[in-house]
Amino acid sequence: MHTDETSVLEQALALPAEQRLRLVDALLSSLNAPTSPEVERAWREEAERRVGEIETGRVRLIEGEEAFARLRAKYRQ
Repeated sequence: MHTDETSVLEQALALPAEQRLRLVDALLSSLNAPTSPEVERAWREEAERRVGEIETGRVRLIEGEEAFARLRAKYRQ
């Protein structure tokens, strides 16, 4: 890391957790390509649909390790 980056990182790490979270959110948002309102709306609707499926029990969540194990088994060659 360059000196400037190290300095910024040290300053950021000294912030309270909530401020660090906002900083991370702002940095990540700056990396995302701009999207249209229609795309944002479609993603929001999809997220709401998925949450609804979980809340109603229509889908069952599984642990990440189980999901990866299933994928490894399915695609093992």
